[in-house]
Amino acid sequence: MTSHLPHRRTVLSGLVGGLALTAGAAGAAAAGAGAAWASGRGHGSRGVTAEPYVPIPVGRGGGPVGTDRVHVLKVGPERAGTVVVLVPGMFGAANDFRLVARDLVRAVPGVQVWAFDRREENLADRAGFATADPAAYYLDGHYRSQDPAASGYAAGWGLRLTLEDLRTVVLAAGAGGRRRVVLGGHSWGATTAMAYAAWDFDGHPGYRDLAGLALIDGGVLGAFDGTGAPVSDSPEEVRERLTAIEGGAVFDMTLSGVGLGSRAESSQIWYQLAGWYAHVEPEGRSVLQPRLPDALRLPYPITNAALLGTLVDAGFGWPNDISVHSGRVAESGGGGDVRGWIDEGITPIGRVAAAYAGPEPTVWEWYWPSRLSVDLDVTDAYADTDLARSLGLRLQHGAGIDVPLYAFQTSYASGTVETGARRVVTGSHIPYAVYETDEGMNHLDPLFAASAHNTMTRAFAGFLARG
Repeated sequence: MTSHLPHRRTVLSGLVGGLALTAGAAGAAAAGAGAAWASGRGHGSRGVTAEPYVPIPVGRGGGPVGTDRVHVLKVGPERAGTVVVLVPGMFGAANDFRLVARDLVRAVPGVQVWAFDRREENLADRAGFATADPAAYYLDGHYRSQDPAASGYAAGWGLRLTLEDLRTVVLAAGAGGRRRVVLGGHSWGATTAMAYAAWDFDGHPGYRDLAGLALIDGGVLGAFDGTGAPVSDSPEEVRERLTAIEGGAVFDMTLSGVGLGSRAESSQIWYQLAGWYAHVEPEGRSVLQPRLPDALRLPYPITNAALLGTLVDAGFGWPNDISVHSGRVAESGGGGDVRGWIDEGITPIGRVAAAYAGPEPTVWEWYWPSRLSVDLDVTDAYADTDLARSLGLRLQHGAGIDVPLYAFQTSYASGTVETGARRVVTGSHIPYAVYETDEGMNHLDPLFAASAHNTMTRAFAGFLARG
């Protein structure tokens, strides 16, 4: 199966996910499963550990009522002495890190993880996942969509606002200096963490709020060069992109290139529906398979889990940045010859489905601001340049960073994630750095891989334990 997808910016922290939806029997059982996940149950065999999803008020951003807040998914003991704040990448959201957080909390005593959801998440209408038929709610157009023409406020939702919001979270995590805060992220979330460290908050360098930095397959100073998709940060490109934003292109439309709809949120809705149904009824036959684009449709019936697998597994030809190593479709089926999914890789499809399912938080951000994309591209230079200053980017303190750094890379960028991290260390006062590489992983495997096979979390746990 082949597909023409956009470059690496398509999804820096999510999966091009399945579209498999079950026959309508999911009903109340599905709603109950979603509610259990949202309440934080399912952590461990007894399923009683709370994982609250907490709103935190932030400064005014000019958006609709209810958007002047961010959220954090908290995993681990409230009395922990160290809080790891993790930032998702492009189109990513807090549930990217739930499984990672559980692994870290189990491995390192005294650690709590806060997974960060940007203010944009408040724009998504997730009410359909509390209904008996989420597919009808979303795919038949009953949900609340954001009209770009009426969303001019998003033109100002760039890196400055994101970092101001993130600082509110970091300071809350630090509890007035009583707790250590390690700030990290995946892909462009790692870039965001590095921007925070170098940022000038009215004379206060961001790194002084932190006890460490963690870069998961991302960063600055050419971290993404090895992907073959260089950042678009020339003055000419930036001017062109800003002009488009001024003309009303306030939401990044990269995911519309996947072919699942023309709205900013279309693909994300499909992905979350896929995970939700695959999580609730993995062996159920996908009734929406005939509605898929021809390029994504297999010629035989498959289960919800199998269809999700075909759309996220690297074996089906998906690019590195939107795929995992999971398994394969069974060669024959069960009743009605519906073929299921066989896990053979490091990332079981059930873990992907559970993360996708949500319903809240989820792994998807529906409305990614175009201005944030511009700012993060320009941040790659990691310097207080004329271009950065013209955008209001206060990257003034990169040379002063004096906290330890952890950098993990997969096969995604052909080694340039580590190269970029080493450049940061060379140009700063970072006392020591830990570098880890697993060429057997694709870009998204570190988020969802089985605990026993997740090199990233094992190495990250060692970094945290070092103190």
